[in-house]
Amino acid sequence: MARPRAADHFEKRNAILAQAAELFAKHGYDRASLAMIAQAAGVSKPLVYHYWADKEEMLFDVLAQHLQHLVQVARAVGDQPRGPRERLESLAFHLLDAYRDADAVHRVQIACLPLLSPARQEALKSMERALVAEAAALVADLHPDTPRPLLKPLTMSFFAMLNWHYLWHREDGKLTRDAYARMVAALIAAGTPEAVATVAPALAEG
Repeated sequence: MARPRAADHFEKRNAILAQAAELFAKHGYDRASLAMIAQAAGVSKPLVYHYWADKEEMLFDVLAQHLQHLVQVARAVGDQPRGPRERLESLAFHLLDAYRDADAVHRVQIACLPLLSPARQEALKSMERALVAEAAALVADLHPDTPRPLLKPLTMSFFAMLNWHYLWHREDGKLTRDAYARMVAALIAAGTPEAVATVAPALAEG
């Protein structure tokens, strides 16, 4: 009979992953050892090996857990019975809220994803594509006449405004996450027609 999981199994696992993300971001994947992670999390090294076979598996779980959550958030917003502008604002806000304590994971995602095996990289990239697809569907609903070749650039511009927010935003500043989310959605909503008109001739020539 399989041994039952402890009541705090997921809490311990998530706490270790949080420390791993911080140390990977601060020291780099190569220099952050499992022993360092165990010490920072206040657990034994054998417990770390109880959850993960090696450091690469831990790195994958750090990123996979984050991306899975973002995809779930985006899908929940996409199912909301609201107009496309309101859903885009909601997606921007909920993504920023999910990013609230994920600065380290952002840095790890940028720096460390290429260090994973090709199969694990593809699994994470599949999650990234699913997230982009959810946002692209909202942009398409908002501007149904947008030429298909421009849908991805517009969607990636939406993510660019959100993903680098952590570099300059201050929680005690005047611009709240909710206000910035509405600003980002407004830029996409109001700016897309002119942006499309600007580059449409080049698309036609191509």
